[in-house]
Amino acid sequence: MASVASSPATSALFTRDSLRQTAPNRALITGKVCGVAVETIEDPLMRELRYLDKLVDELAKGRPLEKICRA
Repeated sequence: MASVASSPATSALFTRDSLRQTAPNRALITGKVCGVAVETIEDPLMRELRYLDKLVDELAKGRPLEKICRA
């Protein structure tokens, strides 16, 4: 985290790249976050953030990452 704080990377890039590494099958994530279906979000950055929201929500419920991302 310290290396990210000292780099010129934006939080959006950090989030997108982190999610790509953590969940390469994230496009298979479906469901609703804040009442919006994740798979219908058109803006790529907003979709990535909602994938992250969905991951956090499902992990908090105790579901394994493999099930959430259908790995």
